[in-house]
Amino acid sequence: MIGRIIYYIVFTGFIPLLCIVGCGQKDSDEVVVYVSEDQVFSEPILRDFEAEMGIRVKAVFDTEETKSTGVMNRLIAEKGNPQADVYWANEPIRAIVLKQKGISEKYFSTNAKGIPSHFKDPQGYWTGFSARARVLVVNKEGLINQTPTSIFAYIDEKWKNRGVVANPLFGTTTSWVAALFTIWDNNKAKNFMEKMMQNGTKISTSNGESTMLVANKEFVFSLVDSDDATNAIRDGKPVRQVYPDQEEGGLGCLVLPNAAVLIKGGPNQENGRKFIDYILSSRTEQKLAFADCAQIPLHEGVETPEDVIKIEELNSMKVDFETVAKKLQEIQPYLKEWVGY
Repeated sequence: MIGRIIYYIVFTGFIPLLCIVGCGQKDSDEVVVYVSEDQVFSEPILRDFEAEMGIRVKAVFDTEETKSTGVMNRLIAEKGNPQADVYWANEPIRAIVLKQKGISEKYFSTNAKGIPSHFKDPQGYWTGFSARARVLVVNKEGLINQTPTSIFAYIDEKWKNRGVVANPLFGTTTSWVAALFTIWDNNKAKNFMEKMMQNGTKISTSNGESTMLVANKEFVFSLVDSDDATNAIRDGKPVRQVYPDQEEGGLGCLVLPNAAVLIKGGPNQENGRKFIDYILSSRTEQKLAFADCAQIPLHEGVETPEDVIKIEELNSMKVDFETVAKKLQEIQPYLKEWVGY
């Protein structure tokens, strides 16, 4: 038994939950939550839930090295003996993978009312809340009347060699590319990607690096997550944030919500439902809007700071996340070839 635990720690980077709670043990005063949202942003919500509900939270967080996939893979590995009650995903694609693999369970929270239908699973396997938008971060120095306002800036000769984008094999950039492949046909999407490369688009390691490259004036613009852009502005960096393709009839910007997932057969399912109700509330969305992650509430009318847009004011890209999830897996070989792997 000890040998298996050591093997798991070494080769997965996680301490097995069975070391903490014991196999099959149940505790009516606790809930086990696996979390892909950054710990610095999610942990205060977990602590507030404990204080207000009197239910102890045992959390397992993704590491930077396994971002968005580590705890998901752990949930898949534990399918035959579930250890978690809830998965807090930082975007809906991985939640859909769990649905496809029969790991999640239906739950319709009363607090999901008012969340737009395209941000939640119609069958109840996941519900979105507090979102990030894919925005353009633009260096504002020396760009009077020359600000990119569309993702098509990536293929505009005016911006040749001036754009950077995070590696599309990872994170939210993957979801963005997969979304384009669902809105357009494969040929149009591939043509756009090839023109991006021909126009001198630089590939960075992450949205954070892309933001810094723009702030340091090495590039004029990049498509990043809204929290990256907002935090750069709050830190006094010489950049501005542009929501792309907002004109009437425009493509809109991709909005990626967090997703709450109830795990099938979890040890504390009733507390899992209570936790999901809590994080789907308008109050939790308000907290995440005012936190440094600057996330966009999906309920209308939630108070936000001035630098966080209201969802009702945003022209968001209309996508079916189920279709995006399937397309994401389908285009992996093409993306590896595009990146040069």
